[in-house]
Amino acid sequence: MTHATAHTPFGGKELWAYRELFWFLVWRDVKVRYKQTLFGAAWAVLQPVMTMVVFLFIGKLAALSTEGLPAPVFWLAALVPWTYFANALNGAGQSLVANSQLLTKVWFPRITLPAAPVLAGLVDLCIATLVLLVVILAYGIVPSPLVLIWPLLVLATAATALGFGLIAAALNVRYRDVKYALPFLVQFWMFASPVLWSWDEARNLESPALRVALTLNPMCGLIDAFRGSLVGAGSIDWTALAVSLVTAVIVLAVGLRWFHRTERAFADLV
Repeated sequence: MTHATAHTPFGGKELWAYRELFWFLVWRDVKVRYKQTLFGAAWAVLQPVMTMVVFLFIGKLAALSTEGLPAPVFWLAALVPWTYFANALNGAGQSLVANSQLLTKVWFPRITLPAAPVLAGLVDLCIATLVLLVVILAYGIVPSPLVLIWPLLVLATAATALGFGLIAAALNVRYRDVKYALPFLVQFWMFASPVLWSWDEARNLESPALRVALTLNPMCGLIDAFRGSLVGAGSIDWTALAVSLVTAVIVLAVGLRWFHRTERAFADLV
């Protein structure tokens, strides 16, 4: 048995003891994002903005509802948190295999690897949120006081990304198909979430089973709340948001448990 596999799952004290390594990994992820790039931090804005431009064309052709908001605001308000979620989930899911040499050489709390890209992505999210705020103000929209719940929404989004990312990372060590399947699944997930389409229209679907299935998607309530908080309480589906918040806690708990149960074999399998 290698030194890496001889340890039992860590606790909070052990994670705290390795906090400097964790912050190093977070800072490394931040630097890697912009190292030797022409546009640097602008990529944090370009990704959601360019997708928003594509959605403008699709929305116009398909006559999609924007819930009374200007189209750029409607889509950018969803794409900013979604882009963070997608990048965080993909980064967490690939983290163990991408750091295979580190896994086999020294022991440290393995959770720091998938957690680092989730935390590092908050830098991009902050930059993109500032641009979103500029766009909102440019359209003469005064955000409602409910924008103060954004930290809670971001926390729930990060917890959801980390929970699923922990499961994906553990599976990716054993089944390398995950590396190829995860980006595709995340892309599919976007179209199953109210990023392109309006959650208000989904709530009026005739099929109760489909409405329930969509509500159980944790990103539905969160994306709707990110958008709706700009306008006011009446624009938020509080039931869907409550489901998303509860689901975020459950997913994170399941992800942690799954990760801890499988981490002993990481060094041998990677």
